[in-house]
Amino acid sequence: MKSKVLSSIYTLPFLIGMMIFSSFSDGIAQQNWNTSTEKEERPLFTEHFTPQEFAERRNDVYEAIGSDAFAIVQGAPMPMGFQFFRQNNEFYYLSGIESPYAYMILDGKSGSATVYLQDQNERREYGEGKMLSYQDAELVKELSGIDDVKHITELEEDIECLNSGSNYSFVYTHLSPYENLGVTRSIANRTLTDRESDPFDERPGRHQEFINHLEELTGNLEMENLDPITDEMRKIKSPAEIELITISSDLQAEAIMESIRSTEVGIKAYEMEAIARYIYWKNGIEGEGYYALTHIGPDAYMNHYHGSERPGRDGDMILMDYGPVYNYYTSDMARMWPVNGTFNPVQRELYGFYLEWYETILNNIEIGLTPQEIMQNALAEFDSVFAEMEFSKELYRQAAEDFINSYRDRAQNPGMGLGHGVGLAVHDVGDYSTPVEPGMVFVIEPQFRVPEENIYVRLEDMIVVTEEGVEIITDHVPRDIEGIEALMREEGMLQKFDIKLE
Repeated sequence: MKSKVLSSIYTLPFLIGMMIFSSFSDGIAQQNWNTSTEKEERPLFTEHFTPQEFAERRNDVYEAIGSDAFAIVQGAPMPMGFQFFRQNNEFYYLSGIESPYAYMILDGKSGSATVYLQDQNERREYGEGKMLSYQDAELVKELSGIDDVKHITELEEDIECLNSGSNYSFVYTHLSPYENLGVTRSIANRTLTDRESDPFDERPGRHQEFINHLEELTGNLEMENLDPITDEMRKIKSPAEIELITISSDLQAEAIMESIRSTEVGIKAYEMEAIARYIYWKNGIEGEGYYALTHIGPDAYMNHYHGSERPGRDGDMILMDYGPVYNYYTSDMARMWPVNGTFNPVQRELYGFYLEWYETILNNIEIGLTPQEIMQNALAEFDSVFAEMEFSKELYRQAAEDFINSYRDRAQNPGMGLGHGVGLAVHDVGDYSTPVEPGMVFVIEPQFRVPEENIYVRLEDMIVVTEEGVEIITDHVPRDIEGIEALMREEGMLQKFDIKLE
């Protein structure tokens, strides 16, 4: 039967032609060391954003700072050790240029951008590949849409010139520590605060060193904070940004679902993290948005606990929250499930209560409403449901009431938020207490605790707002008890490929 099908599809001349082509191709491959001819194929500039999109962002900065001001943005240094270079979020967002020790002046008067780059390091490029430098000035302008490229040694003189004239009154720069891979603004501030407790380490943050130098060079000007301007810009994502965030979220969803499938009694956190890392790096991510929060049993009560060593025991619950960074954009979601594959009565009771409240909030998110309005609507809807709920212990009922009442108290505050933004950083910048509008990407993550029994429940989903409405882009990952238990009955990666040194 198979031969008849082949003969009906492939004629003899066609087959002869394919054989000739195959022999020709094999001949080319056999006569060369490589079939590939170029030393490098990785792009020198992002292929996910157009130069026009970066130009539009810079135009927004010019408009915000005004014609009597200029802004200076500092790029990231080359990291120490065997670490690849990655631009900081602030510089990348406004230029897309990935070169170490870069600077950029955004001139509000002329509406033009100048980037300052170091010399080409030929020896390093010989061993590690091409990186854009001052010698590539014309190429940089072509790729990025930047108006001018100068040598790094010209920066100080240019700043002094801008300071000495009468054309400018203000200089803007980022006054907060810079974000990078796995580094949010809050985490950077935490590190700098920790450093202050070391009597032998008096280094300020790199951003602060730059601010100090800038103050010396711009004594005639008033320094202003660029953060509020770019923070609000970053809050509203473009379609290209949402596409990258969606890919990142899809990868996190696959990692968590595969971890759920692979779970069995005895599993450890690092095994689930290994699954996630395989899926992430197999799909071309650049790193982690944050260290893996894979909690087993009471570990979850410490909601940012990491590096767990305990095995998952029969009757334990697992919480996993671990997001990748895909072309500078991250995601953030969490799921909980029972180690043995079946929710026991207590787990079903408390998780069911939490899930009902969680989904009530999700279902009330609407474009145009403030977080306060969303929360008040959710509470009004949930009150009648909560009144009918039964709890096996008074302790649980009291914890549930305290939990809901905490939201009732928060709903009195017009400036409340629902969760946090996600984008270039896992805790993205911008004010999310404002009405929901297209372009926002954020999560909600209510945290329910029963302190007396070290019980902690948390879910988290990626919410994307477009002109069409509000979409939960991680909604396909089961949250309901039946869906989770069904997923756990499927075979997972650890059952197929359980390679482990004994």
